Amino acid sequence: MKYFAVVMYLLRERQLFLEDIREGVKLKSKIFGLLIASTLFFAIYGAILGASSTWMQCLVSAVKLPALYLLTLIICFPTLYFFNVMFGSKRTFEQYLTLLMTAMSMISVLLLGFAPVSLFFLISSSNYTFFLLLNVAIMAVTGFLGVSFIYQGMHFLSEQDAEGKEIRLNILRFWLGLYAFVGSQLGWTLRPFLDRRECLLNCSATEKAIFISVYGNQLGRSEVFS
Repeated sequence: MKYFAVVMYLLRERQLFLEDIREGVKLKSKIFGLLIASTLFFAIYGAILGASSTWMQCLVSAVKLPALYLLTLIICFPTLYFFNVMFGSKRTFEQYLTLLMTAMSMISVLLLGFAPVSLFFLISSSNYTFFLLLNVAIMAVTGFLGVSFIYQGMHFLSEQDAEGKEIRLNILRFWLGLYAFVGSQLGWTLRPFLDRRECLLNCSATEKAIFISVYGNQLGRSEVFS
């Protein structure tokens, strides 16, 4: 239960939580607690996504959704950390990691909040396209709010590091776009999460394509709603 206590502290005392990160208070326990809680929350939402297909897809999606967010963080984190250190940041590796884990946990909590809505439409509607678009919209909204929290948190941590602050904020804006792009591409690579028309483990994964080009072609042929 102590893992969930970390999340509740974040939700109730967000400003104090950021101050703890800035002061380096119990960062390791925060990182571990946020990792455990967010993994569970993502797994619950992933299971709902997969439940639109088979029980096996339900289990697979419960694993793949946490992996999607965690791998995106792992891939993008070094870019943010080293560029910020290069341009004057005095923050430590653990402080940056805690902040990103905090944002990831915020996304997982928001997805958990939307889970009953997604489950309701899964049970009450057989329209696959609607269910797909509903969950894409939910994940887009929660992702945007998570990215906004990263920006606010980084701005807060940068207040005491005046040297190179404007450059670091510009780097952060670029990085947030990179984070969204990598997450979208990784989501495409790890698919399907709920599409019963694709193979269970993405074994025939249309090729190693960039998701933008694939969806662009699908929209051009009007196949995305077929």
